[in-house]
Amino acid sequence: MRRLSRRPLELSIVIAAYDMARELPRTVRSLSRPYQRGIEDLAYEIVVVDNGSPSPVDGRAIEAIAPEVRVIRMEGLGVSPAQAVNRAVASTSGRSVGVVLDGARLVTPGVLALARMALTLDRDALVTPLAWHLGQQRQDVSRRSGYSAAVEDDLIASIGWPADGYRLFEIAALAHANPRGWFGPVNESACMFLNRESFGALGGYDESFTSPGGGLVNLDFFTRAAERSELGQIVLLGEGSFHQIHGGVATNAADPAKVQQDFHAEYERIRGHPYVLPQVDPLYLGRLPAPAVRWLEATSAGP
Repeated sequence: MRRLSRRPLELSIVIAAYDMARELPRTVRSLSRPYQRGIEDLAYEIVVVDNGSPSPVDGRAIEAIAPEVRVIRMEGLGVSPAQAVNRAVASTSGRSVGVVLDGARLVTPGVLALARMALTLDRDALVTPLAWHLGQQRQDVSRRSGYSAAVEDDLIASIGWPADGYRLFEIAALAHANPRGWFGPVNESACMFLNRESFGALGGYDESFTSPGGGLVNLDFFTRAAERSELGQIVLLGEGSFHQIHGGVATNAADPAKVQQDFHAEYERIRGHPYVLPQVDPLYLGRLPAPAVRWLEATSAGP
């Protein structure tokens, strides 16, 4: 570890967190060296940015999870994470940048090794796993049928996590961002990687998005990155990010349709046109572990 710490950092990962005391430790653990596979020589850091949580993130406890982790707190930046993420990225030095725009995300064990490989194959690529929700239905649906943090804790325990992170595929449902699975359309990633120069050229996350949780700021960044002519998109086949239930703006709204209407209205005010699904033709990199094969059916089922 001392030898790795003297090397220039290859990757800086920023995790945006707000009021996620239960979920954040698991998210950080899923990105730590003991959990991730094939990254023994990867020099990287994990920066958790606490965007003004009412109860501050317990930095000492989070940093104890892995030596690569540091916690910073930012206050007074508003309810959107855009400014916090941009400032956190600016505080890092890795040649490539990873952004997890939700501290409630668990990832599978091959994400970092494959992201590194992808950026070696195409330095200008936008690299992403697909997204799932924990539980047998999307959480905007399942929470109305009694799905809760306690139920989820039991579900995670039932697969023996974190011993085999790929078993997360057994207890999950596809997210709105990629409803057809591996080979369908993708319009967002809660976990993405790109080189630092590309992040800067895009201007980072657009701080004009000021809605709670950022509204469509993550979709906006993904679209702008995916559609840049010099950026290819690489989807990490067989890897995923899995959303833990928490008090999120979108999945826990009393009126989800009204929330989405407001988010889309903000997007149209900023961009001057309605949001549309980005048209990209991704390259796929990876392999399908046994628990992930079941999701091939979702792809073949069509829209």
